[in-house]
Amino acid sequence: MPTITTALASPEVWDDIQHALSGGGDGRSCQCVWPVLMNKEWQTTDVDQRTALFQQEVASDRPPGIVAYVDGEAAGWIRVGPRPAQRRLGRTRNIVATTREPLDDESVWAVSCFVVRKEHRGQGLNAALLAAAIDFARDHRARMIEGYPIDTTQTNVHVNELFHGALSTFLAAGFSATPSPKPERPLVTLDIS
Repeated sequence: MPTITTALASPEVWDDIQHALSGGGDGRSCQCVWPVLMNKEWQTTDVDQRTALFQQEVASDRPPGIVAYVDGEAAGWIRVGPRPAQRRLGRTRNIVATTREPLDDESVWAVSCFVVRKEHRGQGLNAALLAAAIDFARDHRARMIEGYPIDTTQTNVHVNELFHGALSTFLAAGFSATPSPKPERPLVTLDIS
C-alpha cells in the first residue's frame, strides 16, 4: 500500500503543487484559478498570467488548497476555501439555484477542484484530499462545506471533467446531496459546525 500524505499550499511546496498539476488533464494550463476568475478575466489571461496569480495566492496568508503526496512524490491537489473568495461559484447558475446558504457567507467553504496525476489515479487520492480539506476547513472555523461534483451514474464523463470530483467520493466522506436543475451535477454539503 502506498503512503499518502498531505500538506497545505505554501511557497515551500510550490514546485510540488506544480508537479501535481502537470500530470495530465488541464491542471497545468488552468493553474487552479478558474474558480476565482470571472469568464472575461479567464478569457484574457494566458498560462503565465494564471501561474503568477496562483503563485500570489499560494504565498498569501490563506492557503488556497492542499497538495497530496504518494510515497513522497507530489501526486494530487484540491482547492478548498471560503466560497465568496471563489468568485465564479457565486455566478454559476446551477449553484445559485441549488444552494441554501447565502452566497456572501464566509463560513461556507467550497471544494471546487481536484487534480490527480495519471499514474496515481485509482489509489484513493481524492478521498485523502477531501478528508484533509474537511480538517482544514474545520480548523479554520468553517460552518459548512459545499462541493459541486459529477454524478458518474447519471452521465458518461471524460476524466478531465472530473476536476469537480465524483459524487461517490463526497458521499463516502459524509456529505449530503441536494438535487439541482442538472441531475448529473448535484450540490453536496457537509455541516462541520
